[in-house]
Amino acid sequence: MYIPFDEIDFEARIWIYQANKVLNHDQAGTLLETLKAATNNWDAHGKPLVASAKIFYNRFVVLAVDEANELPSGCAIDKSVSWMREAGIAMNIDFFDRSVAWIDGHGDIQLTALPAVRDLIFQEDILPNTQVFDNLVKTKAEWMTRWKVPAASTWLKKYFEEKNAQIPG
Repeated sequence: MYIPFDEIDFEARIWIYQANKVLNHDQAGTLLETLKAATNNWDAHGKPLVASAKIFYNRFVVLAVDEANELPSGCAIDKSVSWMREAGIAMNIDFFDRSVAWIDGHGDIQLTALPAVRDLIFQEDILPNTQVFDNLVKTKAEWMTRWKVPAASTWLKKYFEEKNAQIPG
């Protein structure tokens, strides 16, 4: 059963899908309506799931399930992955992009392939206080407080430490 994202419980389990490019208005609208219909009929072994979907920054798709009502089964989770894969094929968008998403000095979201992140840190394009997106948060409450965090408080910290260790002192 679909409910609006702002109404789903704070402890709802979430999955974040990051698009490799910005969705245009029509793509975002179509995808959201498709996901509303899909989550409205989402079930785990015949038991309805209380679920939601929302798109943020026209780039991040967040699916949520209130596990207090019913736990999603492996098959139910696989079904949601299939929705995103099918939507990606239809729109020519990769929703399984694993690049690092960060907010640049102009407030724009940038995607950087993992092998290039270290170079951007050493070039000081990504600074310790640069906001990055942690798409591995597990609940809506974590999403609200830890989805956008300073780069130095993530796994990228190792690159800042490496960079600082190379500064003669």
